[in-house]
Amino acid sequence: MKTMRRMQQTNGIKLLRIVTICGTVLLLGGCEAMAITAFGVGASTGVAQTLNGRAYRTFTAPVAEVKHATLAALGRMGMKVISSKRVANEEIITARATDREIEINLEILSPNSTRMRSVTKQGMFYDSATSLEIVLQTEKRMING
Repeated sequence: MKTMRRMQQTNGIKLLRIVTICGTVLLLGGCEAMAITAFGVGASTGVAQTLNGRAYRTFTAPVAEVKHATLAALGRMGMKVISSKRVANEEIITARATDREIEINLEILSPNSTRMRSVTKQGMFYDSATSLEIVLQTEKRMING
């Protein structure tokens, strides 16, 4: 009788382990798909995107070229440039689109490299998608001239 009870407990524990492992594998499958997608987007474009409305990209080009491409991209996207000013080793471009405020920093890393950071705010919230699109459109302008 004790042997039978032990076998039932052992089988119950094995079943619990199998169910736990299967559940974990199913949950991890979703994480993998998201990680691969995120890696693919970032790796293919060379753009770093964060969840707080920021997108980054370093260009191998002088700040004047990147600024020109950025202004052209904003114009193509129908965004109004509010101001553009130079502060220390940065160009700061402020723009507006409907209810969004956009700040673009072009940091001079060297005479031939510029780091771009785009931040988009919509009220109290950040808009990562718009920030990313601004960087991607600037990159497109840099490639197409």
